[in-house]
Amino acid sequence: MSEAAYVAVDWGTSSFRLWLVDRTDNVLGERRSHEGMMAAGKLGFATVLQSHLEAVGAADGLPVVICGMAGARQGWVEAGYVETPARLASILKQAVAVPGQDRDIRILPGIAQRDPKAPDVMRGEETQLLGALGVDAADEALVCMPGTHSKWVRVKGGTVERFATFMTGELFDVVSRETILSHAVAGADEAEDVETFRSAVTAAFETPAHAANLLFQVRSGQLLYGGTPSSAREKISGTLIGLELAAGLAGEAPKAGITLVASGRLQMLYQLAFDTVSVPVRSIGAEDAVRRGLAMAAHSIWNV
Repeated sequence: MSEAAYVAVDWGTSSFRLWLVDRTDNVLGERRSHEGMMAAGKLGFATVLQSHLEAVGAADGLPVVICGMAGARQGWVEAGYVETPARLASILKQAVAVPGQDRDIRILPGIAQRDPKAPDVMRGEETQLLGALGVDAADEALVCMPGTHSKWVRVKGGTVERFATFMTGELFDVVSRETILSHAVAGADEAEDVETFRSAVTAAFETPAHAANLLFQVRSGQLLYGGTPSSAREKISGTLIGLELAAGLAGEAPKAGITLVASGRLQMLYQLAFDTVSVPVRSIGAEDAVRRGLAMAAHSIWNV
């Protein structure tokens, strides 16, 4: 068995993922839990990390590189931001050391856009960008990273020029649980309605100003013409994703299309949405991207 060289951690708001990795970036062990920033803030970040390090048998003194919300102001140690226009390579150079630890633990910074007309921040997605594009990507790329707060990032020559955050995932959760549309989706099963989803994407993409009306039609259409809770869920999802695409694609898209960084159901839904509006996509798994980004950081910091 290969010898571990470093530990990589993706520490989100509600999730924790850790990988024990060798010099050639093969994963020797991994851990997953719901001990994200919110839970770790109560339990203690050092305590949570140590419990997982012991579980994978990480040797004393093995270095740890972390991305995500552990570096937020409310996290373990604030890692700050690299400001746009931000060289991806600068993320590797501005990792912050966690003081008072027996091993070398570094937290990667996020990226900030200090534009009074479009202020924005990301934390964790910058590491996915590193893994998806590399530090010296010469071509222009428009990257879509779906999630609770989806990110659309324009990168050129290895530099993040601009980005925008869309609360698509959070809005879907709130709209489907806390509004009148909760009645429309009550009892929805896992059945997929591709045509309803596509139609909703098209309607929102073509008429984004009608967003509030399109969402109410989920309920009124069901009352007047019937339809399953699953179809109502797909219409809400398609409407919100269609709105996101309308804004994200408002500027000129690169000739190569969109780089989509996503996994699981989100990857499937966004791939389908981009196909619906006839935009080509190059898809990269979100977990693969973040692991590659963390590996790049480990090699840069410790030359492992």
